Amino acid sequence: MIKLGEMQTLVVAKEVEFGVYLREHEDDKKENDVLLPIKQVPEGTKKGDKLEVFVYKDSNDRIIATTKKPKLTIGEIGYLKVAEISKIGAFLNWGLEKDLFLPYKEQIGEIRVNGEYMVGIYIDKSQRLCATMNLYNVLRTDSPYKVKDKVKGTVFSLRRGLGAMIAVDGKYLGMIHEKELLRAPNIGDEVELRVNQVKEDGKLSLSLKDSPRMQIDKDGERIYNKLVKNNGKLAFNDDSSPELIKENFNMSKASFKKAIGNLMKRKLIVITRTGIELADENKSLTKDNRRSKNNSRPKDNARPKDNSRSKDNSRPKDNSRPKDNSRPKDNSRPKDNSRPKENARSKDNVRSKNNSRPKD
Repeated sequence: MIKLGEMQTLVVAKEVEFGVYLREHEDDKKENDVLLPIKQVPEGTKKGDKLEVFVYKDSNDRIIATTKKPKLTIGEIGYLKVAEISKIGAFLNWGLEKDLFLPYKEQIGEIRVNGEYMVGIYIDKSQRLCATMNLYNVLRTDSPYKVKDKVKGTVFSLRRGLGAMIAVDGKYLGMIHEKELLRAPNIGDEVELRVNQVKEDGKLSLSLKDSPRMQIDKDGERIYNKLVKNNGKLAFNDDSSPELIKENFNMSKASFKKAIGNLMKRKLIVITRTGIELADENKSLTKDNRRSKNNSRPKDNARPKDNSRSKDNSRPKDNSRPKDNSRPKDNSRPKDNSRPKENARSKDNVRSKNNSRPKD
């Protein structure tokens, strides 16, 4: 049976001028044939050849095939960009000539042109492929995974009281229970997970942690290292609050108690009234480490006194500046002897004046 919204291999049943007709098996009835337009037909294709195609409905609601692979198929989720928004919904670019329709009722939050949104694909009542942002019901529950398998997934929803909803490999439905979350992830986060359980309905119960044995070892190592750094003592025990444990060790109280129990079985720590301490045979580690650090630091006697700074007697006195005796006295100005003295009046003139005065 030809499946809408999926990649599948079909057989060329008939060649026509405008393309070829495909069917699942050569002996199927022609009523179920699907047209592959001529522009999509690979060169040299002939009757009986097998082609991998994607089947969807065109703008005229006719079932049609294409050799192009869209960005998403049935049972997958991913980010698609909004190409257009109309009165009836939004249209998304998914790599085919006809955009994918996202009805208003399947939208969550505000949608904008050129925005990218995480969606899945479903078949509506009219047998058309549509997009939805309500991903819980479009993911598959027939995964090949089993308990202890490591998987990768995308967080697509956070539900209070339940946990984080995960799309494993972008197609299988899984969930991280709220108690398994040491911190709240963000929608769209890519996470590495471990399968805790495969439920009867096929849904995957997931954990961000390693296997219990490995996790206890890692948590125990973290606690042990803190003890060594803190002089072998920590004021934490079964009565410590979950918030305080999470803040200091980044683990749940249950994980803390399991790790402490494991360290006690290995006789690495002891529990006291005030908290936990390293066992006696391990306390020397902190003392030895501290002593070795103290003894390994040499005294800083290698630094010589800076006697190189002396008085600056090297600067010679500036006796090189000669006195300016080079300016000659200005003896070049000649005396002005051309101007006659006022006393140069002749006796004759004086006498003539005196003689010109008549006697009384």
